Amino acid sequence: MDGMAEDQDRRKAPREAGAGQAEAKAPAQASAGEAEVKAPRKASAGEAEVKAPRKASAGQAKVRKASVGPVKDERDGVALTNLDQELFPGAGATKRDLVDYLDVMSGRLIAVLQGRPLSVIRVLRGQDQFMQKNLPKYTPDWVPRTSVWAEASHREVVYALGNDRRTLLWFGNQRAVEYHPALALAETPHRQTHLIMDLDPPEGGGFALAVRAARLVRQALADAGMSGAVKTSGSKGVHVFVPLAGDPAPEDVAAAQRAVAARAERIGPELATTAFIREDRHGKVFLDATRAGGATVAAAYSPRIRPGVPVSFPVAWDDLDDVTPADFTIHTAPGLVKDGDPWADAMPAAQELDAGLIAEGHTIPVARVQAMHEGKRRARAKRAAEAD
Repeated sequence: MDGMAEDQDRRKAPREAGAGQAEAKAPAQASAGEAEVKAPRKASAGEAEVKAPRKASAGQAKVRKASVGPVKDERDGVALTNLDQELFPGAGATKRDLVDYLDVMSGRLIAVLQGRPLSVIRVLRGQDQFMQKNLPKYTPDWVPRTSVWAEASHREVVYALGNDRRTLLWFGNQRAVEYHPALALAETPHRQTHLIMDLDPPEGGGFALAVRAARLVRQALADAGMSGAVKTSGSKGVHVFVPLAGDPAPEDVAAAQRAVAARAERIGPELATTAFIREDRHGKVFLDATRAGGATVAAAYSPRIRPGVPVSFPVAWDDLDDVTPADFTIHTAPGLVKDGDPWADAMPAAQELDAGLIAEGHTIPVARVQAMHEGKRRARAKRAAEAD
């Protein structure tokens, strides 16, 4: 999904409490992790005495305790609320499960998030999920951040940097489930660090199709003297990452990605396609080469907002046929990595972009632009046909 544009979803939906804040809610019996009820105090002049809770009399509604005062649950100075609530419908996990996962996996997540402008996808109770780019005003001062100029809105957008455990815990309390870092570091915004291919199986197609397409990409890379690491997307697809050496121009990285996709399509035209328009894919795996420039991609180890809360997880090339995305969830992933970091271990050394890929890629139209023009052409043809 697009990365560096300003957050377009500015809902006035209820938000999770920030660090040190009590969560606003209707009066209710305080649950674990919520604020304690203050003891009754003596009334001041002009005030009625505050009485201890008592059994409601006939015809009266029972007065419930209000959630006020300090929050009980806290980690690293971050207040945590409503931990035992379901994360989202069908999650099979609670907010506590998410926070626990971010905590135990923080070192590995920080390794792929550090120094990169961070977009997160949050899911609030009773609301649709939404991407948050610009940090809200109530964000604690200690959350590291960077400002990025958003050309579309002609203003600076303040992004978080996922540089430390405390920040991840705070985001977890905000019900930030997915973590989508920028493709470049904040200090070098025009230098994309990896060539990325996103392989998306067709509607109704399984993970096995994406795996087969990933092997086409691997072959195309090998033919150019390059190699990459592979991970599940956390949904149905697969991501291939190739670390880049030197200081390649953004347009050259984008061109090389288009060329890799085109070559993979030529290797297996019956399986894969570079067609950006969905109706032109005809049941084939989409070789998405558009993860460039201001785009983002779900980080390795990022949870996804899917049933069971799967995570994007690294897999050895030789093991791809033996796994499914459902094997890797916030419940299972920590036990699978143990004390290691399989994504870091699988990543090859940084490589120079192949000159042949760059040259070929510059002859291939940019997919989004081509699709836009094709869409307009088809619309004109449809109007002309209807006029006849």
